Amino acid sequence: MTVMAPAPIDQQEDEEMLVPQSDLTDNHQPMEVVAQPEAANTVENQPVEDPPSSRFTWRIENFSRLNAKKHYSEVFVVGGYKWRILLFPKGNNVDHLSMYLDVADSASLPYGWSRYAQFSLAVVNQIHNKYSIRKDTQHQFNARESDWGFTSFMPLGELYDPCRGYLVNDTLIVEAEVVVRRIVDYWTYDSKKETGYVGLKNQGATCYMNSLLQTLYHIPYFRKAVYHMPTTENDMPSGSIPLALQSLFYKLQYSDSSVATKELTKSFGWDTHDSFMQHDVQELNRVLCEKLEDKMKGTVVEGTIQQLFEGHHMNYIECINVDYKSTRKESFYDLQLDVKGCHDVYASFDKYVEVERLEGDNKYHAEQYGLQDAKKGVLFIDFPPVLQLQLKRFEYDFMRDTMVKINDRYEFPLQLDLDRDGGKYLSPDADRRVRNLYTLHSVLVHSGGVHGGHYYAFIRPTLSDQWYKFDDERVTKEDMKRALEEQYGGEEELPQTNPGFNNTPFKFTKYSNAYMLVYIRESDKDKIICNVDEKDIAEHLRERLKKEQEEKEHKKKEKAEAHLYTIIKVARDDDLAEQIGKDIYFDLVDHDKVRSFRIQKQITFNVFKEEIAKEFGIPVQLQRFWLWAKRQNHTYRPNRPLTPLEETQSVGTLREVSNKVHNAELRLFLEVELGLDLRPIAPPDKTKEDILLFFKHYNPEKEELRFVGRLFVKSTGKPIEILSKLNKMAGYAPDEEINLYEEIKFEPSVMCEPIDKKITFRASQLEDGDIVCFQKSLPVESIEQFRYPDVPSFLEYVHNRQIVHFRSLEKPKEDDFCLEMSRLYTYDDVVERVAQQLGLNDPSKIRLTSHNCYSQQPKPQPIKYRGVDHLSDMLVHYNQTSDILYYEVLDIPLPELQGLKTLKVAFHHATKDEVVIHTIRLPKQSTVGDVINDLKTKVELSHPDAELRLLEVFYHKIYKIFPPSEKIENINDQYWTLRAEEIPEEEKNLGPNDRLIHVYHFTKETAQNQMQILNFGEPFFLVIHEGETLAEIKVRIQKKLQVPDEDFAKWKFAFLSLGRPEYLQDSDIVSSRFQRRDVYGAWEQYLGLEHSDNAPKRAYAANQNRHTFEKPVKIYN
Repeated sequence: MTVMAPAPIDQQEDEEMLVPQSDLTDNHQPMEVVAQPEAANTVENQPVEDPPSSRFTWRIENFSRLNAKKHYSEVFVVGGYKWRILLFPKGNNVDHLSMYLDVADSASLPYGWSRYAQFSLAVVNQIHNKYSIRKDTQHQFNARESDWGFTSFMPLGELYDPCRGYLVNDTLIVEAEVVVRRIVDYWTYDSKKETGYVGLKNQGATCYMNSLLQTLYHIPYFRKAVYHMPTTENDMPSGSIPLALQSLFYKLQYSDSSVATKELTKSFGWDTHDSFMQHDVQELNRVLCEKLEDKMKGTVVEGTIQQLFEGHHMNYIECINVDYKSTRKESFYDLQLDVKGCHDVYASFDKYVEVERLEGDNKYHAEQYGLQDAKKGVLFIDFPPVLQLQLKRFEYDFMRDTMVKINDRYEFPLQLDLDRDGGKYLSPDADRRVRNLYTLHSVLVHSGGVHGGHYYAFIRPTLSDQWYKFDDERVTKEDMKRALEEQYGGEEELPQTNPGFNNTPFKFTKYSNAYMLVYIRESDKDKIICNVDEKDIAEHLRERLKKEQEEKEHKKKEKAEAHLYTIIKVARDDDLAEQIGKDIYFDLVDHDKVRSFRIQKQITFNVFKEEIAKEFGIPVQLQRFWLWAKRQNHTYRPNRPLTPLEETQSVGTLREVSNKVHNAELRLFLEVELGLDLRPIAPPDKTKEDILLFFKHYNPEKEELRFVGRLFVKSTGKPIEILSKLNKMAGYAPDEEINLYEEIKFEPSVMCEPIDKKITFRASQLEDGDIVCFQKSLPVESIEQFRYPDVPSFLEYVHNRQIVHFRSLEKPKEDDFCLEMSRLYTYDDVVERVAQQLGLNDPSKIRLTSHNCYSQQPKPQPIKYRGVDHLSDMLVHYNQTSDILYYEVLDIPLPELQGLKTLKVAFHHATKDEVVIHTIRLPKQSTVGDVINDLKTKVELSHPDAELRLLEVFYHKIYKIFPPSEKIENINDQYWTLRAEEIPEEEKNLGPNDRLIHVYHFTKETAQNQMQILNFGEPFFLVIHEGETLAEIKVRIQKKLQVPDEDFAKWKFAFLSLGRPEYLQDSDIVSSRFQRRDVYGAWEQYLGLEHSDNAPKRAYAANQNRHTFEKPVKIYN
């Protein structure tokens, strides 16, 4: 399992797994089939030991014009297997490029296939290769998870930004490196049987959490404290962290199979998106411990977290030449140790307590002594019984401007002596009677690169010599070498293929290495590795969990024994009466809502009839059962009664007779005839001439359809002969004039035809199980009164009716009103109903926009006037149907508006700090010059002769100044902001050596372990003169932006090229950095103003898709 999981789909609790990108049903054909011998990949038939590897390069031309949601590469072969890359050019329901490695022929592989690969996917930077984005991971591919990779590979904003270098000449270059490795048989392995311990299921990218939870669980004192936290039987685990953790620990202790973490993450308040984002073990550890500490307050276990994990150190500054010392005591729950430049844990502790000299320009200001030479450092007052060491494997590399993983070799001992060298790590106040000798309890390992990977843990629960590896659901016994030396990191040499020849050994970096260590103090180990048994677990918790376990066992047993049983579903007249007109309108019954019986297959049907007699109080001899049959037109009707011979057979045999489809159910209709006293009587004899018909009655006034009963009729008889019986069923006078219709089918469209009352049932082709609907005959003049005057129109309405939720486009998250409509409504019908609802006389002023089911937002383009035929077309998005439409009320009719181009232009006033959004509406053939002239009539200018220009602003950068002659028809203001401003006088009179440069605001942020430059605020142009220093330019910038001195003093200034900052000094000549001669094409070179973004966000920036970044871990409960 790898952390960089694709988006999950809902699973049952017991079947949690990492789900690959979820369009699994598409059976795509590869673009090119590479002929390769394909072997069924069973455990016996594995790829050879020497892992085959390969690099595949994919050039995608016209990338921005790809319209398909998914795009596949050609097939390539590694290790005898066919692979391909799956790419979502516009993101898999995220605003990032999504990319996966896919098993190209998964649909045709033999049952139970599986293969394991380590792989990396990359988007190549075609300007500077070192800025290529590469992510690596590993996965065991199988039928359920036949593709794997990265849903959020890189932000779309960066990918499509022309200056970044990923998309050049609209061509994208993608690389895949794949190494195929041998697989161990995961499916038959039983962790509990082999080791006595069980694993945790992975709920998305949660292996970082699983390794931490296993570590905490195997600190028995901690587990005991969790069990002793007060919870009650009324608590729900998904809403209570203590109960969820108690439940999880109990299952880890007593369950025979791996345990799900879903309840626990629900109790954290994590939505599914949170669970599938990779977080940091240390961050989760701290937040979880703080949360538990808080929940333990005022209980018998208050203070446990501090007792176990809290230590203290002293920060000191001591003057060298005068008698002055400043100290500050601080607590810690874990220690962060440097890996870079340290060969082992002791070297990191040496560095931790290293003394820093404060001298020269860096002297210390001692209160009454002024500036003094001093020494500064940290010493430990006490260490906790359980010492958690976080190894700093991830660091920011300033040279490469990115986060990197340090895979250097770093050793850690089995026994750690923190009293060594005369207690050099201890402060003078430390209690020297406490012996700080620690023994290693667990090693948390990170395998992979900076962008993701996999976490697992090596733990020795009782501190014996036996180590165990806890890797999600799988627990294995491991030796000490695997847990210690192999997790030191560094490089490893591959054995030479030709010993004796003088060939250089091949070294490769080990990407699996220790990330966190847990040590337990020798003197406290008996207290910490204590006994935890059932008496530590609250009675209500034991009861609840035993009940859960019994239910689980019961379900498991039912599943295991399912082949011995048949489910019999029995529908009766009462079910039809209850359901028709409420739950269903077509056919007769929803079989999922009738009484069902679980009966052993070998029991005879006659014995089953005795159970029916007990259940429904109907004597065996008065029961007659009918088999249901699916007809060719997809309706489902009672077909024929069971024969006496069939009733002597076993229910298993009958199920096979009744069902052509492979299905474990036997569906029956129980016919019971009632006498005048409403008591059951024997069913009438049925000959071939007798037809069983079912009747529904329709009332157009109430728009109500209901089941009124059934009758046997003779095939040679005529409907006219049973009219009085039908009138009685409906409660009408015996001679009431009624019309009859046959309900024939309803998929894909309704078919309901009048029955001629004067011809025979046989001539009307009526047979057993058919449905007749009837209603009062309406006089012609009253037909107009009713919306649906007859049965066919009512059934048509029911089949096509749709509740549509209308939202104002200005408030796209809130339902404004709902209307019941028909999917067959035309465009005009829909806008008329909306106009009527809004009290608007002219429906052509309504403009509608469809809903995007993936982003849960309005689609970017509205629906054109009469641009679709029916409501059903408005509601469909790809293969999904929505029930949401957005509306706007326009000031002119839509057909007229469609002849015009509408642009939203943000006008920036030259002297006032205000931005006003103007809607400019001009004929499509107009130019930018026309827009500027129109704007001049609407805005306040600083002086009458001021000239305006129109800019394209995107992600807080200026990409274009529009020439006045450019046609407006092709300008897109959907994603970019159009900004209008006065042209400053200084720009009109540029000297020969003056230069116009771009100036942008920026801040730096670390996201997904990468340093990113984030632009914000309003970008602007600035004229710079030859030889002008930064100090001189700063004066002009401060005046232009009117920033107070106190704030401006904190700003930093940098020259940025392709997103890399070079910081400038006041004395630097700025123009020397900007060597390019083309004035406006240089948005990738700018003067950057670095400061915090604390301005309120302007509303018009909302349509610029801001990047979303990883949220910090939050546990909300």
